[in-house]
Parts: sequence; C-alpha cells; structure tokens
Amino acid sequence: MTFRALVVEKDSDEEVSVAVKELREDQLPEGDVTVAVEYSTLNYKDGLCMRADGGRLVKSWPHVPGVDFAGTVEESADPRYRPGAKVLLGGWRVGEIHWGGFAQKARVKADWLVPVPEGMSTRNAMAVGTAGLSAMLAILALEDHGLKPGQGPVLVTGAAGGVGSVATAILASLGHEVAAVTGRPETADYLKGLGASTIVAREELNAPSRRPLERETWAGCVDAVGGVMLARVLAQLKYGCSAAAVGLAGGAELHTTVIPFLLRGVNLLGIDSVHAPYEARLRAWERIARDLPMEKLESMIRPATLADLPELGRDILKGRVRGRVVVDVNA
Repeated sequence: MTFRALVVEKDSDEEVSVAVKELREDQLPEGDVTVAVEYSTLNYKDGLCMRADGGRLVKSWPHVPGVDFAGTVEESADPRYRPGAKVLLGGWRVGEIHWGGFAQKARVKADWLVPVPEGMSTRNAMAVGTAGLSAMLAILALEDHGLKPGQGPVLVTGAAGGVGSVATAILASLGHEVAAVTGRPETADYLKGLGASTIVAREELNAPSRRPLERETWAGCVDAVGGVMLARVLAQLKYGCSAAAVGLAGGAELHTTVIPFLLRGVNLLGIDSVHAPYEARLRAWERIARDLPMEKLESMIRPATLADLPELGRDILKGRVRGRVVVDVNA
C-alpha cells in the first residue's frame, strides 16, 4: 500500500530535491496511531525544512515536512483514539525531526494528538493550525495577566501572517480594539476585514528607541516579530500590561533595558506551542472553536496542494504569504 508525500532528499553532493513521491506504509516511522491525513498547512518552519540545510531543524533525510496535520484515525494502539476519530496535531517537532503532515499518511505518538473540536472540520482546523494555536495561547496568557476589552488598543505585530491574522480576528471578536502592524500596505483592507481598527506601518516600530520608556500606548501585544520591534513595544506598554512573544521573524536578539519592567511593571510572556501540555492545548482549541468567527477564518485561507509547496515554502521565507495556506494532501 502506497501513499503520496512531499519528500525532501539529499544526494551525495549535499544537493537537495523537494518533490511529491510515492512512499510505502512500511516506511512510516514508529508510533501508536496511524492517521489518514486530510489537510495540512504551511508554516515558516516548513519553509526552513525545505532548504538545503533543513533550516538546522531536520536531522536526517529523506524527510517529510509539515508541522501540522488533521485527519481520520485509521489504526490505533491507544484507547483514547478509535478508528474513525477526527484528530489534529501541531508541535512536538513533528515535521522537523519527525516525519510530518505533508503526506496522505502519518504515524505518531498518541500523546501528540488532540481531538478536532466539535463542530470544526479538519479543513478549518488546519486553517487555524499551529499558527492559530500559538495566537490563542498568547491571548490566553494576556487574559491570565489581566487583559480585558476596553483597556485600550492591543497591538498585533506581523499581523498579516498566520499568527497575526488569527490573533487579529479573535481579539476583535472578543471586543478589543486591535492595532495591526504590517510592512505590506496592500494588506490593510484584509486586516480591517479581520477586525483591525488601526493599521500601523512597520516602519513606525522597527527602529530602536532612544529612550527606555515611551508614551503608554498599548494595553497588550501579541508579538510574532521579536527583535527591535518587541523592544520598542515593551517601552510603549501601559502600566502593568503584557506582551506575549510568539515568534522571531524580525530576529532573535532583544536589546532593551529593565526599566519598563521596574517602572511600569510590564510583563514579557513567552509562548511555546511546540511542547505545550495537553490540557493547555485542549483549552486553547476549545476557545478557538468558540471565539474565532468562521467567516473570518475563511477569508484567511489560500488553498494549495502538495505540488504547490516547494514554491510556497520559498515564498513564506521571503514574507510573501498572507493568511493561512491550507493544503489538501489528497488533491
């Protein structure tokens, strides 16, 4: 029995090829649950995993990328997941050091799976994906530290990307005033359609501040950029408010001072979706199903097939992908 998968291979000269190939089921890795994958999605890490160096994430070749997938259980050695159950996966370094979801079949540990929320399709689950899970984990962390509607604008950096798009839509649905940061002026109408009330040009926040504290502006921030922009945002948070750090598209280094923490009591909250505990994932997915308007989710979706992924992988590394790429692995 064979299935199709996007396979990254290296030859003896370290040259990399990325192509859709037929694999045998006995080539799947060990695991408790075999899933017939229906949909996957494209993340920044997937673009890295298709590079010649595997983004320093891939440890062995041949490799099947895809950090997310959703589908139907075919076989299971774990009583939590019966054949026919709808499940999803994101994180646990699947698609990086473990074979991932850019395939019609996947075999993984049962502990890595989560049930698809009631009323949500596998397609919509992948329109959310790890990016949307990260966004919801960030919002939950901000709420746990006191964020409520009416406290002022909540900033979303990298707003036109996967994390930012979902964060913008959910925050707006919850009644927050959302300020969306983007370096692509052509995405303004898209972001306003998701619920952003203000569009902030990336250039306004992408230069180092000359002062350790600036005018108190933001009631919270979901930050997918890091680097200079996050340092600038910390200096602009209102007293006692928080920034949730989700990504590092603008760099991993953070050059700032302790002054915002000492004089304004601000919080910098780290968000990890890779090893987030099962209970935290369940809580986040339940909130996503409740608080993310499905019509807004639909507006984020760009459909794709396995054959489209090599080019899309290059595009996402160059910041050319808007919203959520949903991959129909059977198309």
